[in-house]
Amino acid sequence: MKKEVHPIREAERYLQNAKQMLSEKAKKDGNYYEDAKYVKLAGHAAWTGVLIALDAVLGIHENMKKSQRPDFKDYMNAIAQKDSKMTNPLLVTYELCHKVLGYDGNPSYKVVKTSLEEANYIIKWAEKNYQR
Repeated sequence: MKKEVHPIREAERYLQNAKQMLSEKAKKDGNYYEDAKYVKLAGHAAWTGVLIALDAVLGIHENMKKSQRPDFKDYMNAIAQKDSKMTNPLLVTYELCHKVLGYDGNPSYKVVKTSLEEANYIIKWAEKNYQR
């Protein structure tokens, strides 16, 4: 029997993996990372952690067919219904982690740091709102 993983701990694990990837592989040189590949992977890992946390709290998959995949609008609508003050943090996290890091591989240490802080903020919010 497979042990059930707590979704918030799993989300935190993804965020920790992103940080580890950056510190061990992205080669920080001053205020920039040298290897965009690992910045991109870290952005994807952080965003995945956010989605895992949100899935545990928002119940987005409950109203969808198994073959359907939610898109960002689904998450924005669900979080707006749960806590409208969280729409801006979610938008910022999506833009930074998913797009700026995940797709663009932005090498700025400040951008990366802010992105991971925003992801952590969403995960902590999800932890406070998580009910088994």
